[in-house]
Formats: sequence, C-alpha cells, structure tokens
Amino acid sequence: MPKRAAQSKVKLLSSKKVYDGPVFSVFTDYVQEGEYRGRRDVIRHPGSIVVLPVADETARDPLILLERQYRHVVGGRIWELCAGRIDPGETRLAAAKRELLEETGYAARRWRPAFRFYASPGFLDEQMHVYIASGLSKGKAQPEEDEQIATRLFPLSRLVRMATSGRFLDAKTIAAVLWYARRRGR
Repeated sequence: MPKRAAQSKVKLLSSKKVYDGPVFSVFTDYVQEGEYRGRRDVIRHPGSIVVLPVADETARDPLILLERQYRHVVGGRIWELCAGRIDPGETRLAAAKRELLEETGYAARRWRPAFRFYASPGFLDEQMHVYIASGLSKGKAQPEEDEQIATRLFPLSRLVRMATSGRFLDAKTIAAVLWYARRRGR
C-alpha cells in the first residue's frame, strides 16, 4: 500500500531553469518522494492579485465591477475580475490598488484581504491573493498597450447565477464571486 503524502518526505534532487520569460519561468525539477524518483516541470510565477470591487457593500444586492477583455488562450473576450501580477518589490496591496486603477480607472477607499489560492498547484506555483475593494470612485483608466478593457457593474445575484451556470470561463472570478456571496449569506 502506498504511503500517504503527509507521511512521505519529498526531497528536491535538482532544479534547472529551462525558460525565463517576462511573466514566468519554467523549471525542470527532479524529486524523490519515498521510493518514487521523478521529474516535475514547474512554472514559477511571482504571484498575483485579484480585486473584487464592490460599489456599495451596504446594498442588499451589491454591484460588482467586472472587466471584459480579450484572452488569447480562450480565443475571445471574457468577463472577469480585475487581476494582475505583483511586481518585484511591490506589496500585494499596492499591486491590487495599481491594477484596479490601471485597468478600470476606479480607486477604492477601503481594502481588505479575502483569501488566497493556487491557480493550478500541479505545475504552477502562482498564488493568487484576493482583495475586496469598496468605496469606489471613478477616474481614468490607464491600461497597458495590449489591454483593451471594457467595464460594467453587475448585481451580485446575477454574478452568482453566471458562476453556477458555467457562463464564466475564469476560475479566479468564479472563486471570488462565490466566496463573497457566501460571506454575505447567499
């Protein structure tokens, strides 16, 4: 009978960077876990933030700001929450504030961390840190040159229906919307 993962110690035997790009790096690691020795290809990413912007948290069915942009992997435009990479030397909160302003033109008076998760822990070490932003005020967006972003406010109830009916293709948006709805007792 195989040992349970919690009982097996994993030893990193070697690690070699095989790709270094502007957003992530790829490593080929060799590990030993119990009797098993094998290769693990790992994408290393500096981490990212996700912002769930709420127009009025006191509302019965608060409005949540989403953005719609082209995603090459999907082959089209999708609705999703604001998100982005944490730059070197930048705090998570500073990254969240920067991304919200750059991508949507909105700023928020109140920020609170919600939760974190791994996007795909089988091969990607990216941790996504979700923030709730409220007390929104509209300004001017400053998207990067490859970003053409539209924004729209949606009632939370509609976003929950979209998340549970398969309308969203984006895991971070599904996770954050359902987490927020659950915290509000929905």
